[in-house]
Amino acid sequence: MRYTFFFTAMALSFLCSGCFSEQEISLDQLALIPKPQQFELGEGTFSLNKNTSIFCEAEFNIAEDFLREYLQFGAGIPLNPETRDQADIQIKLDTSLAKEGYSLVISAENILLYAADAGGAFYGVQTLRQLLPVQLERQNTKIQKSIAVPQLKIFDAPKFAYRGMHLDVGRHFFPKEFIKKYIANMALLKMNYFHWHLTEDQGWRIEIKKYPKLMSHAAYREETLVGHYNETPQQFDGQRYGGYYTQEDITEIVAYAAKHNVTIIPEIEMPGHAQAAVSAYPELGCTGEQVPVATKWGVFEHIYCPNENTFTFLKDVLEEVIPLFPGDYIHIGGDEAPKTQWEKCAHCQKLIKDLNLKDEHGLQSYFIKEMEVFINSKEKKIIGWDEILEGGLAPNATVMSWRGMQGGIDAAKQKHPVIMTPTSHAYFDYYQADHPDEPLAIGGFLPLKKVYSFNPVPKELTTEEASFIWGAQGNIWTEYLKTEAQVEYMAFPRMLAMSEVVWSGASENLEDDYPEFLSRLEPFLARLDALVINYANHLYELEGTVIKKDGRVFYELTTPTEGKEIRYSVNDSAFKKYNTPISITANSSIKANVFKNVEKLGRDFSEQLVFHKGIRGTIALNVSPHPSYGAGGAEALINGISGSDTRYGDKEWLGFWGDDLEILIDFGEATTINKISLRFYDANGQWIYAPEMVTLYLTAADGQIVAISSLVEKDTTTNLAYVNLVLPDISEAVYGQLRLKIPSFGIIPNGAQGAGNKAWTFIDEIIIE
Repeated sequence: MRYTFFFTAMALSFLCSGCFSEQEISLDQLALIPKPQQFELGEGTFSLNKNTSIFCEAEFNIAEDFLREYLQFGAGIPLNPETRDQADIQIKLDTSLAKEGYSLVISAENILLYAADAGGAFYGVQTLRQLLPVQLERQNTKIQKSIAVPQLKIFDAPKFAYRGMHLDVGRHFFPKEFIKKYIANMALLKMNYFHWHLTEDQGWRIEIKKYPKLMSHAAYREETLVGHYNETPQQFDGQRYGGYYTQEDITEIVAYAAKHNVTIIPEIEMPGHAQAAVSAYPELGCTGEQVPVATKWGVFEHIYCPNENTFTFLKDVLEEVIPLFPGDYIHIGGDEAPKTQWEKCAHCQKLIKDLNLKDEHGLQSYFIKEMEVFINSKEKKIIGWDEILEGGLAPNATVMSWRGMQGGIDAAKQKHPVIMTPTSHAYFDYYQADHPDEPLAIGGFLPLKKVYSFNPVPKELTTEEASFIWGAQGNIWTEYLKTEAQVEYMAFPRMLAMSEVVWSGASENLEDDYPEFLSRLEPFLARLDALVINYANHLYELEGTVIKKDGRVFYELTTPTEGKEIRYSVNDSAFKKYNTPISITANSSIKANVFKNVEKLGRDFSEQLVFHKGIRGTIALNVSPHPSYGAGGAEALINGISGSDTRYGDKEWLGFWGDDLEILIDFGEATTINKISLRFYDANGQWIYAPEMVTLYLTAADGQIVAISSLVEKDTTTNLAYVNLVLPDISEAVYGQLRLKIPSFGIIPNGAQGAGNKAWTFIDEIIIE
């Protein structure tokens, strides 16, 4: 990210802490997120008080209304109307500024905010808001006599036009007031699109008056899965669950969003994720059979049949949905639509033949194009997940790329608008820390730093092609998020990192930019506290990393924020201050904590290291792990640390999607070996399959090769599978390297979750004894 900063040392500490005394502070204590493009901090302040007056251009009323309400609510300060050039606060038009951009100049005499449009004026007010004491976020019955605002100059504009957040209300339903709170918190961070996922297999969440059974039947499931999908046997709570938004609720929320410069994009899933609707109206499916509203998570075969009943139903639904949402876009899903029933359906097969389509993917393309024509006729455009590329892209579609970046790359090369939201950087339902106390999540691992490192523009694109990257979005899927507090915990502070990516631009120097971001995030948490947001605070966590140097092994401890002390213990020794990496020469149990002065911060940290014969070796892979599951890199397989027994997404597990894996470990010297142990994750409900067999090739010092194959043994009580390769008793045999061949399981079979897709392989530590 590129920023320009000019500042002096005198400012006000109350910007973060709320106190009103003047003292020297650093720029980061201003805690502006996302960071402005240009910033100059001056000396002195502007006094905001009950006599302060305002002028605002008529077209910028959402900015004026927000500022008036905010100051009245938080400080009891009214803003008095005044003429154009006499007002203390002036919000004016400047057509030379970029779209949604603004300039903010605060002097002792006045506050001047210029913008080219209402969005820019609103975002200038949000920056001004962040310059005010955090106490103003809560209602204050005591009128503040005066609030000092620092003198400064800001020139700012967004990098991307689309800056989005998503929320799934199908798996779990959230009340109207929480949706409004979610939107308001987006606006604070200059996010401007709310992607509202309204229909799912597990529940239909929007009132459609022409189809009452969508509310009485499809909006409710008879029970809900308890615990994780991978747990066996699966258990259910036996409680009927559901809810939906009336059209009056929708109208109220849309109006609220408009006041916060947020456009809502509703998602009506098709042709997949439709079991709730098919349950209410079985004629919408290919079989006509009665099926329940789904009670567990995953992908289901009961999708819409491409017949007249379905098209009439969906067009009727959209006839009611479209007038509720004034934005330009309707999201039609298009993802995870198993074709099993279409393959068996005589009508579908006849349609493929009559329309001269290649296959069922072509039939889905036909389905999407049919709906696009209708939606375009209502002066709306469609957005779809990247599966809509399969079989041919609808002419005017925008692609939301989630299965990595490739879908977005392909769409941009075809000159279609793209929203980047890959699982690797944008799925906020993934675990954000590998501590065992983290609440249950679907899986994966997406720490704050990785979100911040995201660049929505792939390097594979030319300058012209890159212009089709509209922006990026963070996603909150709610299979395992039952409460409002859980949603906030997963969203914050990762939403703050994403907001800076899409507003300020991708980092150009992550190792410098990320600590600077954290220096603003740490004081910004006081504002989240004032807003009563249940954010996840991992700023005082510890991370351990095995490093190797000159044939020796060390263990490095780091914590994200500056000004903290780390204290540690090895094998239950007395705790001492950490200064340099710890030398590791044997099996080690490490415990550590973060302190500021005498106060312990964050959670206890512990790590177990096995000092096996491979830990000092080098490793090479024939393929790189998937970007979503490769945080530890190849070294994670021989660093002495095993991954979680219950989660496959931490940095010790490496994930490979459909790849046959070969691993080469070079010991660097002749080494005696007796046994090699491997471990795989095996969670078929999440498309993860342990391989059937592993083959080991050992190269002896004299050049001879020993080959051993072994079946993989699955533990039916866990999601783990094991291989123990015991070498034949060859007297004085020594080896210089080993090679492991691990074939992928292949394609997931019909009837299983993810049928027809490539299976994932997950492997962690290779222990060599």
